[in-house]
Amino acid sequence: MAYLCLGGICIIWGTTFLAMRIGVKEFPPFLFAGLRQFTAGFLLLSYLLAIKKLKFPSWANVIRQAFGGFLMITLGNGLVSWAEVYVPSGVAAIICSIMPVWVVLINLTINRSELPNGLIVFGVFTGLGGILLVFNEHLADFVNSNYQWGIAFIFIASLAWALGSVIIKRSSDGSNPFFNAGLQMLFGGLWCFVLSFLFDDINSLQWTPQVGYSLGYLILVGSVGAFAMYVYALTYLPITIASLYSYVNPLVAVLLGWLVLDEKLNLTIGVAIVVTAVGIYLVNRGYQLKSQKAANSSK
Repeated sequence: MAYLCLGGICIIWGTTFLAMRIGVKEFPPFLFAGLRQFTAGFLLLSYLLAIKKLKFPSWANVIRQAFGGFLMITLGNGLVSWAEVYVPSGVAAIICSIMPVWVVLINLTINRSELPNGLIVFGVFTGLGGILLVFNEHLADFVNSNYQWGIAFIFIASLAWALGSVIIKRSSDGSNPFFNAGLQMLFGGLWCFVLSFLFDDINSLQWTPQVGYSLGYLILVGSVGAFAMYVYALTYLPITIASLYSYVNPLVAVLLGWLVLDEKLNLTIGVAIVVTAVGIYLVNRGYQLKSQKAANSSK
């Protein structure tokens, strides 16, 4: 089930970059992110409490999830929403693909129990190399000064998402992962409202059918569906494997850009897909060898 969830977010979150881009072109970005995440969290928690009759978790867990929501939702998603006012969706997805590298670097310092071996590290950077091949197709965009703040915020967002993922993984206490996802979205959305009050230009607010369609898709599919699946996968899979979705997302985003916006799709991108797939295989193989070694040493 965890691997099915991972496969789902690989595809779904690749589509959300385009949906966010459509939404924030006509709507204040932090308000857009806040409406998306708060509504998704409210819907998921309401279902779990009213229909599934789950018990409310301890306040200690609520505080942990609220902090995780600030890192992963407010900073991780909110800053990307703001950046996509200035940065194309495909470029944003490509920059976000650095997230597994942040995870490896963080694990090297604070999470020795999941320290990656050499094959895992090599696989992570091989996958990143595939993404850089796609990135090469967009180098001219980064010369434009209008992209600079957006690029910086996306790097900060990917670091915040990685840090939040590591913290949530380490503090897992057996509580329901879907309930945790709802709490993270709810609190993360609330903080986005604060950022909207501080930084959004409300005069740019336009409620159009495109905004409504993109917001509805992001709430129901991108957040209620995919974020809940991510927290579930994060609970039951090694974090480096759970983070591999960010290698597939840019490929989906670039493909959608080609289909919807007539963006470039060529041999370089095809090679990038192969290199990225090799990187994912190496990471999985590295964890298989690590598990076998741990099992043999315990005998």
